Amino acid sequence: MNSSHPSVPVTFTLYSSLGVYNSALVICISVLYISGLCVNLFLILVICVESRLHKPMYILLVNLSVSGVIGSSSVCPSIIKHLTVSRQEASLEGCLTQAFLTNVYGSCMFCLLALMAYDRYVSICKPLLYHSIMTPAKVKLMLLLVYSILSLSSGIQVYLTSRLTLCRHTIHKLICDSLVIANLTCKKTTVISVYGLCCAICLIILPFVLVVLSYVHIFTVILKTSKQSQWKALQTCTPHLVAFINFSVASFSGFIYNRVSHQVPKTVNVFTGLNFFVIPPLLHPIIYGIKMQEVRQSIHKLMQEKNIHL
Repeated sequence: MNSSHPSVPVTFTLYSSLGVYNSALVICISVLYISGLCVNLFLILVICVESRLHKPMYILLVNLSVSGVIGSSSVCPSIIKHLTVSRQEASLEGCLTQAFLTNVYGSCMFCLLALMAYDRYVSICKPLLYHSIMTPAKVKLMLLLVYSILSLSSGIQVYLTSRLTLCRHTIHKLICDSLVIANLTCKKTTVISVYGLCCAICLIILPFVLVVLSYVHIFTVILKTSKQSQWKALQTCTPHLVAFINFSVASFSGFIYNRVSHQVPKTVNVFTGLNFFVIPPLLHPIIYGIKMQEVRQSIHKLMQEKNIHL
């Protein structure tokens, strides 16, 4: 970090104001985080072990779970640590690393949800061409492009942020992100602001629009089919649609909060962080495990083979 005091750590002031809520938050976040890890890793295991789930939709679902694990793991351990120690500090390098991972997590979730929406669109609107369009090779190529672009764009954003000179070293939030670090600088920089806006448009807003357009086409097509076909299509789309709405609401809340964080109470601060980094990674595999018949059957089969009874 190009700072006048490069060795000065970043201090999180919010934790000291939580007081008696620390213990309750440690328990709550630990339970949610560990539960999220368990259900995501279990879902990944089921899909990897069960050969009939080696399909584009489930390959994308595995990557959604991996993204959720990365997102929650990038913030939950540090939050739990800061809630249990007397001094809530982090190095600038650690702060930048967390900003990189949170950037990748947020963008990756939207991009993966967009790819899953495209998979549903092809499956419902172009069923005869599905196996020629959504081949394993093409899915892997799309995933490779997503991860490469997100890593590069987030890396550039964090690098540009790291070149700034800091005039302040206190953060009134639970975690670090690029906007928080940029607000600590001595002066605003147009380059980083414009670059961040371009990244948001390309990696968040564009995937969001693609999901909406995909479902417009899907609902246009299924409304012209029989009641039985409509019900089957809705069954396959519901888990993805619920996951998309859930993450979109969490992202929108976080976006608004970042702009007005100094005007809201600390409870909103905590809830916003949990709502974005902890709740979606926990809910998404549960939603898919409950709503998708093939996943439920595979889980039941795996448990029978291992003599596990619910």
